[in-house]
Amino acid sequence: MPLHDIPLQTLDGSPATLAGLPGRVFLIVNVASKCGLTPQYRGLEALHERYADQGLSVVGFPCDQFGGQEPGSAEEIRTFCATNYGVTFPMMAKTEVNGGGRHPLYAELVTTGDADGEAGDVQWNFEKFLVDGSGAVTRFRPGVTPEDPALVTAVEKALAA
Repeated sequence: MPLHDIPLQTLDGSPATLAGLPGRVFLIVNVASKCGLTPQYRGLEALHERYADQGLSVVGFPCDQFGGQEPGSAEEIRTFCATNYGVTFPMMAKTEVNGGGRHPLYAELVTTGDADGEAGDVQWNFEKFLVDGSGAVTRFRPGVTPEDPALVTAVEKALAA
């Protein structure tokens, strides 16, 4: 099944797919509100605002698999993101990105290697997967910030295609 058609669930429980979200290029990020990398929300929102009119949609997938750093309910997550970081990009329901309960979207995404060619499990919160309009995926590990030139260049290239 193409990535754009894999069934998802929004933070409020509604069914969704990438194809049904605004945009044609997606930056998929497993997020958490009690992580040392949580301030990346600010940069993710800035990317979303800067490029949304050109077709980018950042999509957050809250995940509690790394040190229990996303313990909140859907409403707590929504409130935290809006209040602390002004998040306006789509947020999905809490999602498992590794292990036996790995969501089918992440089962596909983790087959993509990072800049060093390493595929496999998501390493930590805020790992990023850029999905272009044709479904091609580029992977960025958690330490790559939303402001990193490599990520920004990849977003711009995907939007220009």
